[in-house]
Amino acid sequence: MTRTDGYLLDNRRIEAGERFDAFADLFDPTTFRHLEGLGVGPGWHCWGVGAGGTSVVSWLAKKVGPTGRIVATDIDISRLTPAARQPVQVRVHDVGVDEPPGEGFDLVHARLVLVHVPDRDRALQSMVRALRPGGRLLVEDADPALQPLLCPDEHGPEQQLANRLRHGFRKLLADRGADLSYGRRLPRLLREAGLRRVEADAYFPVTSPACAALESATVRQIRGDLVAADLATDEEIDRHLANVAAGNMDLATAPMISAWGRKE
Repeated sequence: MTRTDGYLLDNRRIEAGERFDAFADLFDPTTFRHLEGLGVGPGWHCWGVGAGGTSVVSWLAKKVGPTGRIVATDIDISRLTPAARQPVQVRVHDVGVDEPPGEGFDLVHARLVLVHVPDRDRALQSMVRALRPGGRLLVEDADPALQPLLCPDEHGPEQQLANRLRHGFRKLLADRGADLSYGRRLPRLLREAGLRRVEADAYFPVTSPACAALESATVRQIRGDLVAADLATDEEIDRHLANVAAGNMDLATAPMISAWGRKE
């Protein structure tokens, strides 16, 4: 699904489970707040795009109840399989290539997905097309170019190393077709797609245990890519992971921008 070597953060890796857990800790409260604001409730039909893990899917299933329906899709459904019980249907699907898995959805939601999809314009159009009139779209994506640092307070050598490795991570993402400034364009893109009542906000964790857990899992997962691309040495990566484990650095994430609108 990507331009050069495939998706950098393969869901089949052991570290991917740690990343999903960290994403849930960091971003589920924001996502659930937005979904509550959109009115998700009993009987709704929802499409979770690139669902990856089960936290949002499970929350939606409780909200829509037995009269609702959740279609959860991803190119790799290995971590979605435990959620495959009523009202949840799990399907293999590439949102940038395949037709929508149905139509007339009350809600379509994607989090940290489109930034990685090569044909993200087609993907967004597909998501809008799948909505019923009056249906809601919620897209949440990071904007690493808006805040590129792992340690915004770069006051020592540990933070400098952390930021250098974060720069390497961003280069690997960009080389594989990720759009590192996609999040900020979401409000305009939703309006251009014909949605109305478009709003957006951003969430920017500056430091937390979940930020550290996410960083550790991410660096361990991409370690071989960083070394192969001559972006870091094994010694530097070991030193950085030890610094993260020591808990003395304030580790941030890229801002996650949430944008939502209604199909007329």
